[in-house]
Amino acid sequence: MKKIPAGILIVDDDLDILVSARLFLKQHFQSVAICQDPRELHGIVTQGETDIVMLDMNYRKGTNDGKEGLYWLKFLQETDPTLIVVLMTAFGDVELAVESLKSGATDFILKPWSNEKLLATLNAGWKLRSASKKLQKAEQVTESLQNDLMGTPMQMSNGHSAAMSDVLNTIRKAGPTDANFLILGENGTGKQVTAMEIHRLSTRSKEVFIHVDLGALHSNLFESELFGHAKGAFTDAREDKAGRFELAEGGTLFLDEIGNLPLHLQSKLLHALQNRTISRVGENRSRKVNIRLICATNMPLYEMVREGTFREDLLFRINTVELTLPPLRERTEDIPQLAEQFLHQFNTKYRKNLSLRKDAREALLRYPWPGNIRELQHVVERAVIMAEEDEIREADLHLSKTAVPSTGAAQTAAGGAALDLSAMEQQLIKTALEKHKGNISKAANELGLTRAALYRRMEKFGL
Repeated sequence: MKKIPAGILIVDDDLDILVSARLFLKQHFQSVAICQDPRELHGIVTQGETDIVMLDMNYRKGTNDGKEGLYWLKFLQETDPTLIVVLMTAFGDVELAVESLKSGATDFILKPWSNEKLLATLNAGWKLRSASKKLQKAEQVTESLQNDLMGTPMQMSNGHSAAMSDVLNTIRKAGPTDANFLILGENGTGKQVTAMEIHRLSTRSKEVFIHVDLGALHSNLFESELFGHAKGAFTDAREDKAGRFELAEGGTLFLDEIGNLPLHLQSKLLHALQNRTISRVGENRSRKVNIRLICATNMPLYEMVREGTFREDLLFRINTVELTLPPLRERTEDIPQLAEQFLHQFNTKYRKNLSLRKDAREALLRYPWPGNIRELQHVVERAVIMAEEDEIREADLHLSKTAVPSTGAAQTAAGGAALDLSAMEQQLIKTALEKHKGNISKAANELGLTRAALYRRMEKFGL
């Protein structure tokens, strides 16, 4: 017989009752603990292994008013409001039963009880506990997804280029498995969209997809955000909170910008991935996690391994299947399809019916797209908003005048300056910052970058 995966705690000063109840209940429940002194309750329930407490109403000889039981009921509610508490007494006082239920007890049973009645009561309590935990997790997942949502997500495009065909072929083969994915590529190439497509094709597609931007995660919050924390673990820990690993249980955990993770935190992540267990901050208990892992970065991980700034064992743990997304300048044949996709999206959003004029299409093909697909998306959205006619013209695109056309061979020193992608990127950033008078948010938006990505580039170029 399969046992119910619940932890039962029986609290009574009568050892005979504790032993007999435990012998019966251990046949039906995963764990059954006993306690003779309610003053030990705090140490037991804070370990996080108790789901249901069977709590006696009276502990001192000669008392039968139930006040002690009501006191410890209140204590349990303050310690863990999600606990199911079933009160028990040898005295059939209806008023006391009503008072205990009004005070928050789930049920009330009389001693001596029938085993069938006891089992039915605890089964009902466990169903209530399970529903409460699922609701709590759903609320936390919703909050997490809302915090992570940044604008309208791009959709995965099949593309016509050879480079994208290889990527899509790999996704189709390995997506349905549970293999870890590492997605490499420049900012804006669609790493998050690719991760979501892998999740969609997996056997976990009906479960949650949790995105974590490690580049934006402060080192002091790393453990709490990823692994969760117990109430009182630190100053602002006012309640127990599940981390992203737990929220992704059964689904996919997407660790974005993993190359930005400091070396001293890489070992903690590696330990969690190797053992598939996590411990909340402030808890000694290990919790098993079942997730599908996808990581992404725009940083040169292999070079970082050689430099000693990224752990080789962590790299081998996350790159079972490795994808490198090509920049948009290397897949220009996909630009028309992507542009039409975004045009349809924003026509619908802004209730318009615009089309792309020939000169606009040609301009899109000439432009080198340093911000990749994300920049293209922003350019099309801005054009849909600002266009004054039925067609979007080249002038409506407002493409950067400093950008160098992507076609044609590099000029020689005799014929002019050689094309330098890094210098072009630096100039674009300078232009955007000057245009928006140093406003990072507006400059990042125009470049198709996140604020964190723009800060990294500014640091790289000493701006």
